Amino acid sequence: MALAVTSSNSISSSSFALTSSSNDIKVSQIGSFRLVDRAHVASTSLSQRRSLVRPLNAEPKRNDSVVPLAATLATPEVAEKVEGEEDFEQFAKELENASPLEIMDRALEKFGNDIAIAFSGAEDVALIEYAHLTGRPFRVFSLDTGRLNPETYRFFDEVEKHFGIRIEYMFPDAVEVQALVRSKGLFSFYEDGHQECCRVRKVRPLRRALKGLRAWITGQRKDQSPGTRSEIPVVQVDPVFEGLEGGVGSLVKWNPVANVKGNDIWNFLRTMDVPINSLHTQGYISIGCEPCTRPVLPGQHEREGRWWWEDAKAKECGLHKGNIKQEDAAVNGNGNGAGNASEAVADIFNSQNLVTLNRTGMENLARLDHRQEPWLVVLYAPWCQFCQAMEGSYVELADKLAGNGVKVGKFRADGDQKEYAKQKLQLGSFPTILFFPKHSSKPIKYPSEKRDVDSLMAFVDALR
Repeated sequence: MALAVTSSNSISSSSFALTSSSNDIKVSQIGSFRLVDRAHVASTSLSQRRSLVRPLNAEPKRNDSVVPLAATLATPEVAEKVEGEEDFEQFAKELENASPLEIMDRALEKFGNDIAIAFSGAEDVALIEYAHLTGRPFRVFSLDTGRLNPETYRFFDEVEKHFGIRIEYMFPDAVEVQALVRSKGLFSFYEDGHQECCRVRKVRPLRRALKGLRAWITGQRKDQSPGTRSEIPVVQVDPVFEGLEGGVGSLVKWNPVANVKGNDIWNFLRTMDVPINSLHTQGYISIGCEPCTRPVLPGQHEREGRWWWEDAKAKECGLHKGNIKQEDAAVNGNGNGAGNASEAVADIFNSQNLVTLNRTGMENLARLDHRQEPWLVVLYAPWCQFCQAMEGSYVELADKLAGNGVKVGKFRADGDQKEYAKQKLQLGSFPTILFFPKHSSKPIKYPSEKRDVDSLMAFVDALR
């Protein structure tokens, strides 16, 4: 694990660098060890000191014989009581309007060496900059899935050099990866979903990492994924993973930039002259593994560049699975559809120039060989953030086409209608846009993910 710090006084070990941001005499807790300032241990040679930092995936029990000498020179302290979930709910309310820097400072102050930043190699480098600005020691870890872009690996190296830290990389179990690839191939996630691959390459390595911590820091933002992250607090008891103590409630999750907009993150990075992943200059916003990440087009939501062949609700790899509410996940067993739980979601694509089609109407339209007018129909789910993002352009298109010889409609294709839409209407993910020609029963699927008015109009004009 990288223990990054920001000042001149330093203690070095084989794996970590530790510096103090103040010359005041302090005692700081590092795992179960306590470090005192060099004023207390001036007579102790560096060669006598052993590693002061517990690896991220260390076991909770320790041998007293390896406690560093520095730890024996400090006055014993009473261990802090582990806070309960209710305490952190109140803490989240208190920090709701706090700046990311203040939240980061509170997190590092409270948990010391028992907390680490999860770094994905994207714009969450802002977390490292905030931690650096606090002047406190901090640790950084990252999950190397074995499928990252070359640019991301180079970025990791650049970040280490820029901040003077060492990132601790967590790797998937080689036997599990081998079994998955041999049984299902290198790209099985395109056929049966990304969850299995992510579970082997990301979730299980993360679980090992978090077992050595009491808290972790993520770069989640509410605006990243409205379907799954819109309600994340700045601090919470982790609903999925366990920490050092083991059991429910043993791990705290901090989200310092939860309330920050993506544009503000980028303004911060530019202002502070922080290095960025070169993929960002190529149109990538949300960056993950190479096979499952691609650039997004202007107007597209950043998460459309991740697992684009799946529905919006499935766009969590499992690291933040707790964001998906139980009622959403229970809709059809995998969180990809909508049923009773989604009925309360307000409908979208509302316009007097849009025809709402029910199942019977959709079947009749698809059955016709000769129509009086061609039709453009969007297959949608009102909870899908990508459908919501194109609502304005689709309604504007309907208004422009009103009285111009093309009918514009919408068909809600989630819940009970999803299987029909997949089998009969080419539904792959939401939204799917179909053009029904005047003299053909077979609809033509809009092939692009560029959903602005001009692009959609060009599609219609080319076919009508």
